[in-house]
Formats: sequence, C-alpha cells, structure tokens
Amino acid sequence: MAPWTRAATERYGVAKWNFVANGKKQLSLEVGDAVQIQEVCDGWYRGHLVRNNAQWGVFPASFIHLKQVVIEKQGDEEVVMSAEMPLVKEVTTTLREWGSIWKQLFVAHKHKRVKQVQGLMWELMEWRSQLLSGTLPSDEFKELKQKVTSKIDYGNKILELDQVVRDDDGNILDPERASVISLFRAHEEATAKINERIKEEQSNIQADHSGISARIQSSPTHSLYVFVRNFVCRIGEDSELFMSLYDPIKQSIISENYLVRWGSKGFPKEIDMLNNLKVVFTDLGNKDLSREKIYLICQIVRVGRMDLKETNNKKSTQGLRRPFGVAVMDISDLIKGKIECDEEKQFFIPFFPVVAENDFLHSLLNKVTASRGDSAGQGLWVTMKALVGDIVQIRKEYPHLVDRSTVVARKLGFPEIIMPGDVRNDIYLTLQGGDFDKYNKTTQKNVEVIMWVCDEDGKVIQNSICLGAGDKVVSEYRSVIYYQIKQPRWMETIKVAVPLEEMHKIHLRFMFRHRSSQESKDKSEKNFAMAFVRLMKEDGTVLQDGLHDLIVFKGDSKRMEDVNCYLSLPSTRSQHGDTLAHKAAALSRSTSNVSGGGGLSVSSRDSFSISTLVCSTKLTQNVGLLGLLKWRTRPELLQENLEKLKIIDGEEVVKFLQDTLDALFNIMMEHSQTDNYDILVFDALIHIIGLIADRKFQHFNTVLEAYIKQHFSATLAYKKLMSVLKRYLDVSGRGEQCEPILRTLKALEYIFKFIVRSRMLYSQLYEGKEQAEFEESLRKLFESINSMMKTDYTTTLLLRVAALKYLPTVLHDVEKVFDAKLLSEQLHDFYSCIPPEKLQKQKVASMTEIVSSRLFQRQECRDVLLPMMLRELSGALATLADGPHDERRNSLELLNNILEVLSRDNVGETFQHIQDIVVSLLRIINRTFITMGREHALISRVVACMTAILSQMDDRHYATYIETFTGSSDLVDFLMESFLLFKDLIGKHVYPSDWMAMIMVQNRVFLRAINTYADTMNQKFLNNNDFEVQLWNNYFHLAVAFITQESLQLQHFSSTKRNKILAKYGDMRELIGFAIRDIWYKLGSHKICFIPGMVGPILEMTLIPEEELRRATIPIFFDMITCEHAHSGNFHKFENEIILKLDHEVEGGGGDEQYMQLLETILLDCASEKLTLRPEVQHFVALVKGLLIRLLDYRTVMNDESRNNRMSCTVNLLNFYKDINREAMYIRYLYKLRDLHLEGENYTEAAYTLLLHSRLLKWVDETCSPQFEYRGSQTQRQLKETLYDTIIDYFDKGKMWEEAITLCKELAEQYENEIFDYELLSKRLEKQAKFYENIMKILRPKPDYFAVGYYGQGYPPFLRNKVFIHRGKEYERREDFQNQLMSQFPSAVRLNTTTIPGDDIRNSPLQYIQCFTVKSVLEIPPRLKNKPVPDQIINFYKSNYVQRFHYSRPVRKGPVDPNNEFVSMWIERTTFTTEYKLPGILRWFEAKDMKHTTLSPLENAIETMESTNEKILTMINQYQADWTLPINPLSMLLNGIVDPAVMGGFAKYEKAFFTDDYNQQHPEDRDKLMRLKDLIAWQIPLLGGGISLHGKRVMDDLRPFHERMEECFKQLKKKVEKEYGVRELPEMDNRKSSRPRSVLRTFRQSIISISSLQGSECVTPTRHHSDRDIPPDSPSSWSSTLPRSSGSVSASAVEGVVTVGDGEVKLRKSKKKKKRSSMIFITEERERTQTLDSKRLSKKQEFRSDTNLAEPNEGNVSLTNANSRSLPAITGLSLAVLGSAEEVDSVRARRDSKSMSVCVTSDRTADRRSKGVINLLFKSKSSKSDDVKPSDSAKGSADHF
Repeated sequence: MAPWTRAATERYGVAKWNFVANGKKQLSLEVGDAVQIQEVCDGWYRGHLVRNNAQWGVFPASFIHLKQVVIEKQGDEEVVMSAEMPLVKEVTTTLREWGSIWKQLFVAHKHKRVKQVQGLMWELMEWRSQLLSGTLPSDEFKELKQKVTSKIDYGNKILELDQVVRDDDGNILDPERASVISLFRAHEEATAKINERIKEEQSNIQADHSGISARIQSSPTHSLYVFVRNFVCRIGEDSELFMSLYDPIKQSIISENYLVRWGSKGFPKEIDMLNNLKVVFTDLGNKDLSREKIYLICQIVRVGRMDLKETNNKKSTQGLRRPFGVAVMDISDLIKGKIECDEEKQFFIPFFPVVAENDFLHSLLNKVTASRGDSAGQGLWVTMKALVGDIVQIRKEYPHLVDRSTVVARKLGFPEIIMPGDVRNDIYLTLQGGDFDKYNKTTQKNVEVIMWVCDEDGKVIQNSICLGAGDKVVSEYRSVIYYQIKQPRWMETIKVAVPLEEMHKIHLRFMFRHRSSQESKDKSEKNFAMAFVRLMKEDGTVLQDGLHDLIVFKGDSKRMEDVNCYLSLPSTRSQHGDTLAHKAAALSRSTSNVSGGGGLSVSSRDSFSISTLVCSTKLTQNVGLLGLLKWRTRPELLQENLEKLKIIDGEEVVKFLQDTLDALFNIMMEHSQTDNYDILVFDALIHIIGLIADRKFQHFNTVLEAYIKQHFSATLAYKKLMSVLKRYLDVSGRGEQCEPILRTLKALEYIFKFIVRSRMLYSQLYEGKEQAEFEESLRKLFESINSMMKTDYTTTLLLRVAALKYLPTVLHDVEKVFDAKLLSEQLHDFYSCIPPEKLQKQKVASMTEIVSSRLFQRQECRDVLLPMMLRELSGALATLADGPHDERRNSLELLNNILEVLSRDNVGETFQHIQDIVVSLLRIINRTFITMGREHALISRVVACMTAILSQMDDRHYATYIETFTGSSDLVDFLMESFLLFKDLIGKHVYPSDWMAMIMVQNRVFLRAINTYADTMNQKFLNNNDFEVQLWNNYFHLAVAFITQESLQLQHFSSTKRNKILAKYGDMRELIGFAIRDIWYKLGSHKICFIPGMVGPILEMTLIPEEELRRATIPIFFDMITCEHAHSGNFHKFENEIILKLDHEVEGGGGDEQYMQLLETILLDCASEKLTLRPEVQHFVALVKGLLIRLLDYRTVMNDESRNNRMSCTVNLLNFYKDINREAMYIRYLYKLRDLHLEGENYTEAAYTLLLHSRLLKWVDETCSPQFEYRGSQTQRQLKETLYDTIIDYFDKGKMWEEAITLCKELAEQYENEIFDYELLSKRLEKQAKFYENIMKILRPKPDYFAVGYYGQGYPPFLRNKVFIHRGKEYERREDFQNQLMSQFPSAVRLNTTTIPGDDIRNSPLQYIQCFTVKSVLEIPPRLKNKPVPDQIINFYKSNYVQRFHYSRPVRKGPVDPNNEFVSMWIERTTFTTEYKLPGILRWFEAKDMKHTTLSPLENAIETMESTNEKILTMINQYQADWTLPINPLSMLLNGIVDPAVMGGFAKYEKAFFTDDYNQQHPEDRDKLMRLKDLIAWQIPLLGGGISLHGKRVMDDLRPFHERMEECFKQLKKKVEKEYGVRELPEMDNRKSSRPRSVLRTFRQSIISISSLQGSECVTPTRHHSDRDIPPDSPSSWSSTLPRSSGSVSASAVEGVVTVGDGEVKLRKSKKKKKRSSMIFITEERERTQTLDSKRLSKKQEFRSDTNLAEPNEGNVSLTNANSRSLPAITGLSLAVLGSAEEVDSVRARRDSKSMSVCVTSDRTADRRSKGVINLLFKSKSSKSDDVKPSDSAKGSADHF
C-alpha cells in the first residue's frame, strides 16, 4: 500500500453519501458533512469534520465532492476555507443548521412548522443554485441577494435562532471590525425589518417579494418592460396595434401609445421587427403605482375596406382605418411588485372584438374592463417585467432587456422628477368627438378627420406628427372611421413634435371628409368642413391643457385650405360670452363671407372638440412665469414679475426650475453694480428653495443639487447673497420684524450651497483672489447669527430654534472654502451664545448633526467642539431618567454618534477625547442606568453607550481614570457601583436573546473591565488594613454570575453556533474562572469571611461542564474545608451550604457523572496529604456522592413522562435528607411528592405524604422554624391544624375515611380539651359523622395489586433487578396497567412468565418487564378481632393496610389421572412482603422479601370449597339486598353446584380423597379430610337458602328450570346428609340493646374467615327506600326486612393474619350495588403455624391500626348444636335467615338477646397450611317465605339506610 501523502489541492469537500465507519480508524459521514482533508492515499482521505475538529479518521475519496479552497495563514496554523462567495457559504451553513432543527420539529410532530421550514429550505436551495451558476445579470444578482438574506433572517427569527446583522450590502457584519454603536444600530434595523416581514407574512402579503416592493417604494421613478411575442387574431387585413397603460377607474389612458403595424399574413409588416417588438413604458411615479387599478390595453384598428364582408376588393375603397377590437389585462399587482415575473414568462392578453362596425373602441374598452367576456383564444402573447428607475438607469441595470433599439413610451405628462438636461417639448392631442349633420344626404356621414401641422403661411410642416412610439413620424394624420355615426367619439391620442423656435408660428388644421365604401364614389368626395387651432397665444403662452371646443367652418374646399381665409378667425367657442363668442355668433348668423371676404362660414349644426396636454420644459402656460423667463424683453415689468413668482403654481415653477434659476441669477449678475433687485431675487430664490423643501416636491432636491453642481455659473452671486442674508440677520438681531427671515433660515443649506459654489467658481476664475475678504465676510455673517442667538426677544425664539436646526446643514459646504478650525470656533461661539438651560433639546439635536459632519472627523475640530458637547451632555444625561423622552433619546443619540466617530480609524488621534468622555460621562451613565430601571424604553441605548465607552478604553485610559478618584472610599463606591451594574446586566440582558453578536461583544468588554478592576483591587484593597470584604464579595459574585450566564454555556448551543462563538470570542469562562481561582488563593486569612457565602457561587462555577475549569476550581472546596476547620475545628457550615446548594444546582441542570467522579478524586487526593482531615473529608465525600447519585437520578426522570419514576426518585431523596437530618430539604421534597400525587389524582398518597410533615410538628404554640412555614401559619399548632385540614380533605377524596376519622378525633381532642373551641368541635364532629356514614353507604371498589419486576442493566439503579408491588386504581385491569407500564419503557421486552428470571436476563444490557396480579393478605386490626363487624368495615381492610401479597399457580406432580385432575393438582405460592404497608406515600413499594410455599391437592380442595361456600353466601346476600338484580348469575351458580352433570360438583373430591387408598397413604391428612367433609355438609343449608330465594325471584318462563334444580338439590341433599351428616342454621333471637330505637338496625355481620380475600370486590352498598317507594308486601321490602336471629354470636379465634388460597371455581364477581339486610356472622381461627410474634409497628402503622370503633354490648352466644365441625368460612358476607311468621310478628317486642356459646375446634395437625376454621353450629327454624311479613323494626332499619 502506498504511503500517506500530504494533500496539496484536495483540502476541502462535502460528503455525497452516508459512510458508516468500520473500525476506530475510520470516520463516519452523513450526507452534507463538510470535511477538511489532510492526507491522501490510494482513493482514501484522512481528515476531520469541519464542525468537530476532534473527530478524525479515514474515509473513501469517492464519497467526497471536492471544493475549491482559500488557505489563510494565522501564525503557524493554516486555515482552510471554501472559496465560495460569502453569501453562498452563509446559505450552506444556514441550510445545515435548519436541517437539524427541521428533523427535531418532525420528531416533535410540529407539522405546521415542519412544512414552513421545508418551504424556506427549498427556496434557499433553489436560490443557492442560481448564485452558484454565476450567470445572473448584476441587477438580478442584487435582487436575489436581497431575497436570500431576507429569507435567512426571517427563517432564523421564526426558528428562534440568533439574529444575523448585515451591512448595507447585505454581507454579515463582522463584530471585530464594527464599532459597538454601529453593531447596536445594525441590530435595531435588522429587528425592525424582520418584524415588518413577519407582519407582512401574517397579513398574507406576498412577502416572498417584499424586497422588490420595498425597492419599488424607495424609488421615485418606475418603468414597465413589455415584449410582444405574438398577436393571434383572424383579421385578413393589415392592422395597427396601439398598446398603452390605462386607468379603468378614471377611464383615461396614462401613457403614450406603442404602435405595432401588424400584417395581414400574421406577422409584423416590417419583417425585421419580428421578435424585436420591445417597449418600455417609463416615467411612471409612485402616484401611478398607488392607483387602484392599472391595465395594459391594446386597441386594434384594421386598415382596409369599409366592411370586411365586401368581396369585390377592386371596387372597394382601400386604406380606411376601421375599429376592430381591444385586448385588456390587469397588471396592477405586477407593476406594484406584488407579483414577480421573469422576462421569460409569457402572459396571454385576451382579445375582444367590436360587436358592430360602429362601436367606439373606448366604449368597448370600458365594457371589457368592467366585465370580462370570452376571447375565443384570440389575443396577444407578451412578456413583462416591472423595472425600477428612469430610462437612463434601467439601460444601465437591465442591458439585456433594454437596449438602444427598445422603444420608449413616455407617460402622458411629466414624471414626478424632471432632471436638468431632460429637455422635452411634446404636445399630446386627443380627438375627443364631434357632431356632424347629414345635410342633403339620406344617411349619416362616415366622417374621417385629417390633421396637418401648418405654419403661418399654410405650409404643412413635414414629419411633425407621431401616431405612437415605435412608429415613424408622419406629416398627415387620418382618424378611424365610424360607419354612419352622427356623433363619432374617437378618443385617439397623437403627439405633435415641432421645433421650439417655430412654435409661435404653428397651428393645427383639421379637415372633415365623408368616406364612401366604393372607391368610385369615394374619389369624388371632398372635404366638407374644417377647423383649426393655434398652439401659442398672443401673450406667448402655450395652449392651455384641457378640452377645446373648436369652431367648424364650411366653405369651398380650396378656401378651407387657404390660411388667409381662416387664420384671422377665432378657432374655439367660448363658454362665457366674451368677444370671441360674439364674433363667432355673428359668423354663425351670416351667410356671407367673413373677415374680409374669406369665403368661410361657421357651421352651426356641426361641432368638433379636442383636448391637449403640453409636456414641455420650455413652454409655459403661465404669463407671469413667462415674463420672468423672458425678463429682458420687458425690463420694466421685472419687479412685478419677481413679486408675482410667489403666487405662481409650484408645479409650474419646479417644471422650469433650471430656466427660472438661470433667469434669477442672470438678473443678479447683470445688476451687479446696484442692489435694486438683490432682495427681490433673494426672496424669489428663498421661495423656490422653500417649494422644493415642500413634501410635494421633495424629489426635486436632486434636481436642485444637480443644477448647483452642473449648471450654476454666477461667480459674483456669493457677495450679494451674503449681503442680503447678513442684512436679514442683523434686523432680526435687533428685535425688529423681518418677515422673510424664518423662510431664509429654513433655506440656509441651499443658500450656502449657492454661496460656496459661487465662491469656488470665482476662485477658480480669478485664482483665489479676495479669499481674505470672503473669510472676513463669512466670519461677520456668523457673528450676525451669534448676535441673534444671544437675544432674548420673544420674536426671535422661533428664529433661534430654526438657526439651531438648519445651521449644521451648511457645514459640509462651508468647510470647502473656510478653515475648519476657525469654523469650529465659530460653532463653539454659536452654541456658547445660548444660555445653558435654554433650548436644550434643540441644542442637542443640532450638535448631533455636527457630529455627523466631516468637520467632526478632524482632530483639531474635535479639540474645540467636544468639551462643549460633553458639558452639555453631562447636564442632559444627569436628568436622563426623568426628562422628556425625546430629549433623553437625543442626548443618547448624540453620545452614540460621538463614540461611533471616535471608533473609526481615519479620524486622527482620539486618546484624549475618549479620556474626556470617560472622566465626564462614565459614572453619570452608570448611575443613569441604575436609576432608569429595566422597563425604560431607552435602557438598551444607555447600555450600548456604556459598552462603547468601555470598549474604546485602553489600559492607559483605565489607569488614568482610576487615578482621578481622590480617596479610597470614592474608588470603592465606583467599583461597587460597577460590579452591581455588571451583575445586573449579565443576569438579565437588556437586549433580546437573539442579539447574540451584541451580547457577546458586551461580555467581552465587561470581561476586560472586570479583570482590570480586579487588578486595581489587588493593588489597593488586599492588605489587611485596606481589605474591603463587601467589595471582594461583590467581585466574586459578579465573576461567578459572568461565568455561569446562559449566553456563555456553549454546551447548550448547536455545533454551528458553538464553533462561531469559539472562533470569534473564545471560551471566556476559562479566562475568568482561572482569574477567580488565582484571586481566591491570594486572599490568605480573609478567606474565612467568604465561608459559607461563596460556597454556592463557587459550586455553580465548578458545575460548568468544562474539564479544565473544573480541575482548576474544585480544589477551592478543599481550601474552604481547610480554612473553616482551622477556624472552627469543623466544616459544618461548608457542608450544610454545599448540600443545600447542590440540590438547587443539580435540579437546575448542573452536574453529571464525570463531575461526581472528579469531585471525589480531587477532594480525596487533596485530603491524602492532610491526615487529620482525611476521615472527615472521606465522610463528606461519601455523603455528597450519595446525594449526587440521587439528585442525578431525580433530574434524569424529572421531565420524564413517567410520573412513577419521578415519585420514586423524590422518595429516595426525601429519605436521604431524613437520614442526614436535613429537615428543610426533607420537607421541600415532601411537597414535591405531594404535587406529583395531586397531578395523578392520588389523593390518598398525597395525604400520607403531608402526614409525614405534620408528624414533625407538635400541638404547641411555639413559633415554627423557617422550614416549617406553610401558607402563612405562625405557630406549630396552627400549622399542624392547617395540615390536618388539608390531609382530611385528601383522605376524603381518596375515600380513606377511616384515616380521616382518626385525624378528626385528634383534632376534636384539641378543640375539646386544649383550646376549648366548641364551635370548631361541632363542625369537626359533623364531618366525622359524615365519614362514618360514607363508610357504610358509599361504594368503595377494591383495587387490584400488581407485582412488577424490572430486570436487566438497562434500567436506572433505583429500578434495576427489583420487584415492586403496585396498587392499581379503581377498576383498573391488568392489561391496562401493563400497557401503561410498557409505554413508559417503549424499548423494554415483556416477560410472559411469572417465575423469577435467571442471571442471563438480570445481567442483560436490555430492559425486561414482568407484570402479574397478586392477592393482598388481610391483616386483622386487633380491635376488630373476635367481634361482630359489618362487611363494609372489614372489606376495607382486605385491600388496605396490607403488606403481604400472594401469587399462586397450579402445578402437576405425580401421575395424572385423566378422569380426576384434582389428585395431582398442587399449588405453588409466592408471598411478597413490601417494605411499607399499602397504601402509603407511594402507590407502590419494593418487595423486600419473597417466600415460596406449596399447597397439597387436599389443601387446594379445602380452599376451593371454602371459596365456593363463600360465593353462595355472597350472592344470597346480594339478592336479598337488591331485588332489581338479574336472576341469571344466581341461577348459574346454584345450578353448577346442584347439578353434577354440569360441573361435577364435589364428586371429584370424593373420588380423589375419600378413599381407603388415600387414607392409608396419607394418615396425616385425617383432620383435613374431616374438614373437607364438614365444608361439603355445610354447603347443603346454604344451597337450600339460595334455592329458596331463587324460587321467590324466578320468572314463570324459568319455572321448569327451577323445578329441575330443586329436584337435583333434593337428591344431593339426601346423599350428603346421609354421607356427612345434617347441618342446620341455628335459631336466633333479637338481642337487647340499650341504644335508642332510632339507632337500632340489623347488621349484615362479617365473619373474618380463611378465604377473606375471595369475597366480592367491593363492600355491599345500601340503597335508601322509603315506605312509599317499596310497599311492605313487595318482594324487595320483604327480603330487606327479614328478622335477624335473636342471638348474637361472639367468635374467638387464635390471633392472626389470614391467608388466601386460589379457588378452583372462579366466577365473575358482581359489582352491583347491594342493599343492607340482616346477616349471620361466623368467626374463623387463624392457622396454628403462623407465628404469634409480629413486628413492632411504626408510629404510622400504630396510627393506622388505631381506629376506635364502638364495641357492641352483646351477650355471649351459646352453642345450641355441637354436632357440626365447621361452618363454611365466610368474610364480609351473610345469609338472611327466614324465621316463622310468629317470630316475625313478635320481633318488635323482643329486647333481650339470647346467648349462644361458641365452641371453637382447633385443628392441631402440624402441617396445616395457612387456614383456621371456627366451627359454629347454628340451628334455625325453616319457615315458608310466603308467611313472612315485614316487621316495624325491620322496616325502620330499611328506612334508616
């Protein structure tokens, strides 16, 4: 293999395809990655990514697209950059950055934004291709560049990226080369532009072309380029196409016509014009663009026969101009720049023909523009483009479109600006219409108008008529002929162009002729009338614009052509009865020759009108202006004409601006020896300048400027102008009235332009002669101005304001002819004349203008002017915070301008000037910022000023400034002030967050200032005597605030942004971090002053993820430990502070695994040298490490979607803080946990969480510690009471009323015995009573419990390889719970087995989840043992206060009997024990202990039978309680048991266990067999009760089914009683009770049984029924009020916890609400093998078990029948026993309860599994249910519930 060689030309490229590295030496690439290539070898490159220099490797050369590069040397390093133009580079970088964001948006499902960004990127890519092509003309390149930059800026804004600031050319502004002020202004301008752009987007303006629109609006002149590609129309004759621009609103044509002569063959008559029919409609102004609509129209006139249908061409008259149609297109959006179109896009303009041959074209035009019709595919094909600028400009900028051959069609009228040298002398004439009588003809005439331009001799002026632009000039014009129309309306416009000198001789002659369609007749036709009009009046003015009604003359055709016959006659009719009208009227009445026998007469029945428009820069229609322009012809009228100038219309004056100015200065020059006309000429000049200053004519400023530079030539004018000006100023200075002075001051700029230009011309002509005299005159002129400024007359106030405003405008010109320093001194005197407190706003604005002048760029001028300006500014800025807004803004603008000038390179020496600013203004600006407040509108300008001053200070400035402070206290104040100011600005920038360049420049400036001030402190305030604790404290806090500010945290930025910042500014954090470290070690014995105050800030600094910085600063911690230990003997303050701060910082995002390791390593390394400290430091490091592990876990899941993970980490943390006795932090996380619970509506858990806080408090009136404060509570009692109220509410919402009752009792105790507030006590007891009622009446669904195992190394440590027991929500199924669990860990694999996984899964890097349902194990509260308890109460304990959980699964052992599976069915049971009882402060706890046991088939059968009996009893109770329940579930349950054919019943057990073989093989199971038989025997009375109830409820259609079931039951009963004995339910009497009758009720008593968890899923609810709702005879009422057995039962059991087995029969449990009814109760005993010792309860557990329910005062129950071994084990369920009718009737009278004794038979077998049974024998009378009637007491009981 060839060796690697250094790359020569192949240095930079871009990846074309993805490349996946195969090994460490290769470099992976993605499409678009830019790479720098260092070495080459055999088709491979070695190099690194441009975005990350650290990623090196090799990659194939074929995957790389190479680019040309530019290599720059920076010291010894080579910097390789792409050679593309900067804009292309910017687009490339932008696309890369947007691309990564676009992917993130897509992943985040922000579809609208994705689509928007995608559109922006497509456009940028398209434009980038155009830029790279290099084929764009300069104008299009500029336009495209503007669009690209606008698009980039807009995209950055909507993506919330940093703003890009640009210079005037659109290039990115380099902060290194730009001053702070110019950078600030560029940001402001960019923000304004982008905001405007966003508004356009939101307003649905086509903002893609906003750049074009903006450019169009900024230019005063516009043009429209049109290229006629083709004309498609079936004519068959030659035609003329007149194209023009048209305003449909005003119904007027606004441009010249462009005439295209189209041949009959379908192409231009001149074949050379094919593909060259180009025209530019120019001179359009902004007023034209603001028209509501603009159309491009084309009027088509055919040239040929009178009627197209005529077939005999030889006899037809040819060459007639006839109307044919129009073509129209709306181009408003195009010409206004709203639609961009390139010159290649073709538009179709539809054609609409005339309906009849006599239709007027202009009428058709109005119809078509109002409502479109169908063009049938005929029309014009054109391309168009809106161009900016006049014809000269567009020829330069668009040479590919507009060349010398392109026709120019000008606007009808002047453009908005008439430039000097633009000589124009056009007269536009429009044939309006006429009215011609037919006289002796039978039909109306076909009138043709023929026009000639004639001189005074009647000679026709050749080539003086132009029909349209692009056509040759002609000598004769013939109009369109409208067929047999009495009143034709032509509306045809032509241009008359004649030499100016012949204009006074010219007139227009019109001949009217009838044209016949047949050639023979047509030849004999002669002109039947004529009209004429002169173009100039006798007074020398040109014909007025507008409509002219011409007199029509009749006579002999030859006489009509004779000028002597008509020229002396009036040509127009007058509307006002003047002499011309009288003369015309006389003519009309005369039939004889007129005016000396001319032979013409006025035709009274004919009329003809025209309109004219004069566009001439040499001809005026104003007599006064003409008199001034030709003043030499009538010198005696000169004074009058000069005075009249002021009343002449401004438009007329500016139109002839050059001629007027020439005339004025000629008057002045020709009267140089006298001053007769000086003031008049001066006033006229002021008037003209004032006109141009008017907004209406502001575009003429350029005309005036051009005149002064190019045409002005009056060399002596300066003397006269200065003389008059001084005279006016002196008069005003004396307080006398001088009317023109204000206008004069406003015109000061142009007066001085004339003065300076005149002096320069004079100096050139006479080689500098009279320079001294001129300077003296100018000095005196300034003295006159100063004299006026000193006055205090009210009349001069306005003049002084005007002088301040307009004097700076003369500087640019005056400095050309006057010494700059002298001029500066004059200005200094000028401002010094004004009292300090007067005209401050105007003075500052005036000075701002001076600073912008070239004068201020000279050092010697600044020496004079700057001190004066600083004096003014120091006063203005001192009151900046509360002065008027405009004045404040102006003051800042002045200072900004001064600083901007001083930052330039070409302004001479600036050291002293900057020093003056620093001394005068720095502290004032600092204080201004402090007093202004952040919300002030000008705050960002103030900060920019301060930053600019600091940036322009060098070390000498700092040193000099520090020395200006007289005492140390003053310096300390300044430094403190500066530090607080910097800290405030760094903490929250005054600039928008996307002004990154501005923020970084400010940071760089502040960093230098901070370091400089720190050096000063080292020199002056480090010694013991001078040490300033607060100053140093402020410094440290500022430095840390600087290093930790958001704008410097590079790790949060994209790689593009990070690389930009590092390249331009470096990592400022390292610089100041090392400075902090160095200064800390210099503090010596003073360090103890900053402990623990500086622990938090230093910690914040060390958490910055920059390894070098961490290694440099973490040792400061050990230094602090050593310092405090030496001072106090321990470092408790440091330890407490770091734990407190670490919590806040890590939660806020600081710290990582590397930090934890680095902290541990460095501190232990440091401690290894200090033997005395080592143990304590090691303990401290272990503590902090433990905290960090938990905090990092917490932070990792803090934003996790899994609320469970957040809760787990929160609990870990609060336990940690509890262990290390940090109560404040412990409480903080308690409330975080509480908030998480409330988010998930886990009210019970939220209550338990707050309970932990309450337990830290006592019932005392001591003030709370700060960490205990909550909702403004003051004492511990108040706080505890407030917490209890909240906790009780949470328990109430969570239906944990037992817990709420306990807290209520504790509160009641306080109210009753401690604070004696009986009112609160009564409310609390009412609430407590409500809770008791809720327990008995409201449904509380029993939650399921799930075991969840998290296996594999992919989980965080707090979950890894652990099993948790989760408490499900109400009605939550395992599938739903599991799906929710899997959504939290989408990459986890679900384990479908329930066995514990092996090590292969536990050690796997993946995630595995195991989830299955477990059964809670009831733990009986001691106070409920051996007592009759309602099932509503006992059911609560089945799923609450539980800590042990079972999971059972069947297994086969031994030989399998296919006929009887029970023989070999064993049960494997896993018992999970959680760390804490559930519910608790979490919905889950870790299973700390797991035990495995096995149940034999016999034990399984016992559990199954117990479960079955319990289900029977449950369902009977439910059906007794609620008559509305459907009968089907009861039918299925009973039938499944009594009918062996369905399910086999217990026959399987008999076959399996009740055999001699089994007895012989298992002699130890004798007791268990007896128990199973007893359970089978007890099933019979239960079934009997169920079938009896079923008989009462069954419908008639199910009666046969019931009878069949009864039959089966009889057989079953007979069999069982024979085999296993008879069991009877005992008779029970009502018990006596001392409680009031209203309290008496029949309880459904719960029996705590072996299968306690096999019962129904929820407690039995009670429905309320009034007597009127359910009549006594109704079945529902009957079943609800059956009498209880008269006795009460007292059950005893061996203490304990009852376990649960999985039953064989698994029926779906009913969740229907149940009514209360009478119940029997049975107790059970706990299994003997359970240990009697229990764990000592925690306070919380003791609290939970201490529910103080009232004990019933029952007598003992005596056993009436001891034959039975055991009753079925039942919990929370009862069977109503039916008594006899006699007993029912007598139930009201019974009070005393009969006693029954209970015989408990214990099973003493050693291996008995988790079951205890209490055998009760009941004997009851069976009675017919039909005889039962409800008793009153029972009815009362039912009513009560």
